[in-house]
Amino acid sequence: MAKAKKGDKVSVHYTGRFEDGTVFDSSENREPLEFVIGSQSVIAGFEEGVTGMEIKDKKTVSILPAEGYGEINNDLFISFEKSRLPEDMNPKLGDMLEMNDQSGNTFNVIVTEVSDTHIVLDANHPMAGKTLIFDLELVGIEA
Repeated sequence: MAKAKKGDKVSVHYTGRFEDGTVFDSSENREPLEFVIGSQSVIAGFEEGVTGMEIKDKKTVSILPAEGYGEINNDLFISFEKSRLPEDMNPKLGDMLEMNDQSGNTFNVIVTEVSDTHIVLDANHPMAGKTLIFDLELVGIEA
């Protein structure tokens, strides 16, 4: 039977969860995820987990931050003066906001601290620094 390898288009059913068991995504009741191995369209650890599987194989992989969304980068915490915010904006801890960089690209940030004069925004990916666990089932391979 064929094993999934670089260049193959694969179809995978999956459930992703954090180490505490909280499910953050799943293909349950949806079409399987399709991607080409080696295209870098999914995180590296997910690609590596699927590589070598055969159709109907099931396995669980644990993906460390380096092979997922990276470690938390302290340089991506931004202290922002509240006086620079629109008057009607009242950010709260945990709020997700959109910002634009100097090139006009939009990115999401999470409010991690709020004081009378400042807020601290975290521009890291929400899953940065987290170990991700995926239950995988390979359902298709196209060479």
